Amino acid sequence: MQGPARKVVQAILYEAIGICFLSPLLAQLYDESLAYSGALSMMLSASALLWNMIYNVGFEWWEARQPQHSRTLLRRLLHSLGFEGGLTILLLPLIAWWLQISWAAALATNLGLFVFFFFYALVFQWGFDGVFGVPESARTPASPQAPVGANVFAKRRT
Repeated sequence: MQGPARKVVQAILYEAIGICFLSPLLAQLYDESLAYSGALSMMLSASALLWNMIYNVGFEWWEARQPQHSRTLLRRLLHSLGFEGGLTILLLPLIAWWLQISWAAALATNLGLFVFFFFYALVFQWGFDGVFGVPESARTPASPQAPVGANVFAKRRT
C-alpha cells in the first residue's frame, strides 16, 4: 500500500489505538471521568492526526532525498523524535486549557505523553511497515514490493 491511502490508514490506526490507551490513563491521572478524558484524547488525537499527515509528507520528502533509502533504527528513532517533539509543542496550550492546569503542569503532562508515545510510535510504525511494507521513499531498488514476511508460507522453488 502506497501514497495517500497508506498515509490515511496509518494515521487512523495509530490514533485509534492511541485513544484506547490515552483515555483511561488521563482519567486515572487527573481523577476525571472517562468521558471527560476521552474528549481530551479525541481532541489530542485529531490534532495529532493532522500533524501526522503534515509531518509524514515532510519526512518522506526528506527521506527520498537521502543517499540511503532503508529505514534503519536511527532513521526510525529520528522519525519518532521529530513527530513526538513537534506534537509536544503543538499540544501544550490545549492540555493546559482543557485540564485547567498551569503551563508547567501541562508541559510535565505532555512530556509524560511524549515518552509514552515516542515508544508507541516507534513500535507501531515498525509493525505497520511489517504488515503493509515500507513506503516507496524507504525502498532501495533491491527492496521487495511485498510487506516483510508476506512470503513466509509461499513454496520455495528449488
